[in-house]
Amino acid sequence: MNLHGSSIRTTLQLGIAILGITLSSVSQVGTDHTASAPWMNSSHSADERASFVVKEMTLDEKISLLHGTGMVGLSPMSPLAVNSNGGAGYVPGIPRLKIPAIQMSDAAYGVRQSGENGRYSTALPANVAGAASWDLGAAYEYGALIARELRAQGYNMSLGGGMNLTREPRNGRTFEYMGEDPILAGKMVGQVMRGEQAEHVIGDIKHYAMNDQESGRNAVNVNIDKRSMRESDLLAFEIGLRESNAGAVMCSYNRVNGDYACENKYLMTDVLKKDWKFKGFVVSDWQGTHSAAKASAAGLDHEEPGEIFYAEALKKEVESGKVPMAELDDHVHRILRSMFASGVVDDPPEKSVVDVVRGFEVAQKIEEQSIVLLRNEHEQLPLDAAKLASVAVIGAHSDVGMISGGGSAQVDPPGGNAIMPPGKGRTTWQEHIWFPTSPLKSIRAQAPHANVQYDPGTNPAAAAALAKKADVAIVFAYQWESEGMDLDSLSLPEHQDELIAKVAAANPHTVVVLETGSPVTMPWADRVSGILEAWYGGSRGAEAVARVLFGEVNPSAKLPMTFPKSDADLPHPSIVKPPRESTTHGEPDDWKIIAAGLPAFQITYDEGLKVGYKWYDAEHKQVLFPFGYGLSYTTYKYSDLRVTPGKTVHVSFKVTNAGSRAGAEVAEVYAALPESAGEPPKRLVGWSKVKLNAGESKEVAIDVDPEYLSIFDVERDAWQLVPGSYALMVGGSSQNLPLKESITLK
Repeated sequence: MNLHGSSIRTTLQLGIAILGITLSSVSQVGTDHTASAPWMNSSHSADERASFVVKEMTLDEKISLLHGTGMVGLSPMSPLAVNSNGGAGYVPGIPRLKIPAIQMSDAAYGVRQSGENGRYSTALPANVAGAASWDLGAAYEYGALIARELRAQGYNMSLGGGMNLTREPRNGRTFEYMGEDPILAGKMVGQVMRGEQAEHVIGDIKHYAMNDQESGRNAVNVNIDKRSMRESDLLAFEIGLRESNAGAVMCSYNRVNGDYACENKYLMTDVLKKDWKFKGFVVSDWQGTHSAAKASAAGLDHEEPGEIFYAEALKKEVESGKVPMAELDDHVHRILRSMFASGVVDDPPEKSVVDVVRGFEVAQKIEEQSIVLLRNEHEQLPLDAAKLASVAVIGAHSDVGMISGGGSAQVDPPGGNAIMPPGKGRTTWQEHIWFPTSPLKSIRAQAPHANVQYDPGTNPAAAAALAKKADVAIVFAYQWESEGMDLDSLSLPEHQDELIAKVAAANPHTVVVLETGSPVTMPWADRVSGILEAWYGGSRGAEAVARVLFGEVNPSAKLPMTFPKSDADLPHPSIVKPPRESTTHGEPDDWKIIAAGLPAFQITYDEGLKVGYKWYDAEHKQVLFPFGYGLSYTTYKYSDLRVTPGKTVHVSFKVTNAGSRAGAEVAEVYAALPESAGEPPKRLVGWSKVKLNAGESKEVAIDVDPEYLSIFDVERDAWQLVPGSYALMVGGSSQNLPLKESITLK
């Protein structure tokens, strides 16, 4: 979604300025049926209730549900936008039929635009951080918290649910997604959506599909074979929808194999609605609609943010017979069904005060489970406050805050951007925004008797001098990301590599805390004693980091994506950039240019099935830190593997905490398929996060879904289990699998 430069408040003012004209809705036409409306009887199924409503609707009422009401800078405005709640999208209700409006808000890691609308929202750790927890329960609570705060602010539809795989780790939205593996991403996002919809909010999974880079996203044509698509990005969507029954799927900006995703019949109808039997509706990304009849026939149900194609233009196509009434009714039915199924009709939101304290608790707990310990030489961590006389805290504005991810995901920090003067920290598009969660203060709280000093890191020599005098130096480093841009490389910006190297040379007891939304390269990795990946830590990031540094929390997170040694090791060493003609350049009414369709430029994902760790395995490339990797302050041992074939393959094994601290281990199960399958060396097929006291052992049992052991047969258009020998491997990361057993499947 692209909302830069737009102000929903401006939208409301525009509507109000229309001389007090009150245009309640096209829904005033017809007879009042509410007294005996069978669709208000919750004993009927969501499908039945939707069908009852569709039968009563006029053509204008049907059309009114299929588009938004505009957004300044992105489309013309409708006078009806005056009734928007101030979010990204607004669909007027039909009072005559007791159908409420749909109030949409961006909500990737929290509710967006709370500051502009005079409200407050919790910032959870970035979505990629949630994925690093590998904790399905935490993912559910992640979604539930967002939904509660959406409802408290008057919204009933979320626009979070980012699902795109880390096929291109320099993608500016990597922090919004759930890593590089389809099973991990699918199951985690599925739980986020379940959590949201349990609170009676319509969940939305996005961006469908192959929207794996931001550069030229409105024009790029992604070329990829069907098998690779079905076994990677589309598999993540399939799992996420199966786990959650999310009410909506957002189609993406890009083209896929020649057609825009929002005009792509293969994606929206053949796969999503027919093969996966998706019963919800497809909403376009903002400005992602490019036609009426073609998009409708392909399976697009709803246009956002405006009514360029799905209002009068679509109505004319229906009246001419080019778009059959049955096709139109299906669009409407799907939207209504999702409204009934999610509970937004029976239990509409009521504005209330956000539970700030509970939000802090949830955000901190999830971040504590999401911080990955990447390096811990000579047991540098956890720090012992009783033995520390002095600590140097260096870099990344860590005296006042921690950075967050930008774009339409951006959550507004309380009090504004923490690095700006009071009253000057308003959120603007692609501004670097720090949350007021101070690592310096949190470290001082953990080590109250130590002399904890801060250096901004802008002068590496000065920072090194401070570090040299300290017992331990903690360097905070960041890589900012946002929608609407991609990273030039995975290197840390602003000479932070030089800073870290100089500090490490001055003090061998140097710990680096990374605040990033994607992998970073680390030319200094073997010169520091500790590395923590904290991601974008959210409203309570500093408190969580300090508790991990000082051992109040034993780290249990594992990487949801591979950290390569260099950009040269990626499948595509550089991102394909759009030519000038495939972008807009600030022209007046550039929405017209985008709506008409920008000239395509090409990217070919010729790595195919080899996404993330599958690429590095297949190409025999050494990595910095592998997928699924993460250290702990204790150690774990694996034993007693048993693999039992059957309708589902049953895998059991024992995990023992061999150390002196309680902890939680993410035990991972991988499978190597028969050579005739033509697959990368191994794939993740299951995991379990096991909590263990010191010295405790537990039996772990995992049933492997047959689909996770299958390949997609394009000729049969179906998943197929290849007969032959399958090796099941178990351990603590994709490159540490001490247990292995082979079975034959037919």
